[in-house]
Amino acid sequence: MTLIYRRWAFLFPPAQRHLTVETVPPPEIAGIIKRVTECEIDPQTPRRPTPAGVRTLSEQSIGVIVKQMQMTDFVKVPGAKFHPESVVPDEQEEQEHSSTMRFGSMKIFSGSASQELGGEIVDYICNNSEYNIKTGAYFRTVFSNENIFIKLEESVRGKDVYLVQTMASPVHENFMEMLIMIDALKRDSAWRINLVAPYMSYTRSDKKDQPRVPITARLIANMMETAGIDRYMTIDLHSGQIQGFFNVPGDALTAFHLLSDYIISKIRSGDLEDLVVVTTDLGFAKQGRNWAETLGVPLAFVEKRRSSNAESPQALSLIGSVEGKNVLLVDDEVNTAGSVVRAVNVVRDYGAKDVLFAFTHPFLTNEAFDRLASLDLREIVFTNTLPIAPEQILPNMTVLSIAPLLGEVILRAHEGRSVGALFNE
Repeated sequence: MTLIYRRWAFLFPPAQRHLTVETVPPPEIAGIIKRVTECEIDPQTPRRPTPAGVRTLSEQSIGVIVKQMQMTDFVKVPGAKFHPESVVPDEQEEQEHSSTMRFGSMKIFSGSASQELGGEIVDYICNNSEYNIKTGAYFRTVFSNENIFIKLEESVRGKDVYLVQTMASPVHENFMEMLIMIDALKRDSAWRINLVAPYMSYTRSDKKDQPRVPITARLIANMMETAGIDRYMTIDLHSGQIQGFFNVPGDALTAFHLLSDYIISKIRSGDLEDLVVVTTDLGFAKQGRNWAETLGVPLAFVEKRRSSNAESPQALSLIGSVEGKNVLLVDDEVNTAGSVVRAVNVVRDYGAKDVLFAFTHPFLTNEAFDRLASLDLREIVFTNTLPIAPEQILPNMTVLSIAPLLGEVILRAHEGRSVGALFNE
């Protein structure tokens, strides 16, 4: 007998995970069960007895399997690197997986900065699992003294709660709302509080690089933990060492595969040829190498230098060759777009043809939109880690959703399955 795929293993108690049939199902159901279990089931095969202590699948269970197959069909999760599914190798691992179901039922709340993203995550989970959930309800108001008030409108006692709140503008208001909601969830006896913060502010303040300056990224991590989070999820931290500021487990994800898959699709379609990857500064060199290796193209760097604590550095020169080539500029975050303007001017001066720009976090000010609109960029590609009003999106902008990636990670965290398997880690 063959074990059921990990995705569907939780549907059955450990003793029932070997598919046995007391009556032969219809041909179409048999075909679906065969796909799920890799068992050879012939509708014409005579009835065979059920082993002692093992019940047959009910029609309801078969219906759940059919729904699961229709919803997922083993497709690659957008933003993941590899196809995540695998067969459970032995009974011991099955038992370990079964024990994770002690978790409370799942509940997802969306902060005011991530209402649309939270809705997309809930849609993904409902369409790709057996969970029929909806976004948690709460009341929020701001008093005349600018104090934020939060009241949960449903109980979260004993539940596995996921709070989706990015640190969008206004940063401090959204951050305080996050902390207050975490405290409300904790005081209502949530079994586990998982913070899903696609974008974290203050991550550039990750070291003491000058006399008498703070390490604000560490302070932010401490405040989240003090509020009561048990786990965090985020995307593309400015530097990896920020993970060490937390004393709770977390998933530091990346949008690299989501963005690179999009660019690869354009290369394969013949829409993008003679490409060179260019980083907007040397601090992004490592990520730039990942881009160049994944796309199989050359790499170049824009050298820039900050002479003060101002946001606007001075671009100096180009390391590498872009003459007669199309250029893909890459970065992790864009605020005022000053670095982008200087990088575009540099590659143009060195003979580049079309210029595309890909990055993760669109913390775009009004000045940034004006600058990007004035640049001769073929396409601007970024994710929805931060919300952008539809009327602000330029004609050459492409927004890729991180909701499937976050939704899959939430599913795996809730069920106690590997998140690293999505990235072959």
